[in-house]
Amino acid sequence: MAYSEKLAQRIRDCLGDRVPFEERKMFGGLCFTVHGHMVAGVVDDELMVRVGPDAYEACLKKPHAREMDFTGRPLKGMVYVGVPGIKTKPSLTTWLGRGVEFVGSLPPKKPKKPRPRKRKAPARRPPVSTG
Repeated sequence: MAYSEKLAQRIRDCLGDRVPFEERKMFGGLCFTVHGHMVAGVVDDELMVRVGPDAYEACLKKPHAREMDFTGRPLKGMVYVGVPGIKTKPSLTTWLGRGVEFVGSLPPKKPKKPRPRKRKAPARRPPVSTG
């Protein structure tokens, strides 16, 4: 699934002014994390924002917001915001602010330890006959 690089760049510009963040490909789109927690993402040309369970119902009442039903079931605390709801920099910044605020209330994730790589045993050569 493709994602809007234009929206991704707008998110980078908005988040870069506020907090250090990382990007990773997830959900068939692009995800932005702060302290290891997902804040927002881009799926197709829509914004996906993690607003948290307490703000979820109020955010669903905002114009152009709808429940995130990526898996076929709504994910509480996550909303999609349609293109008209993030048209301007202030509207995008407001939505991202909700995500950053929620993630700021969570403890930072501990970095994952790298997994040891499994090495294949070298192939055994058949014995060489000298006779």
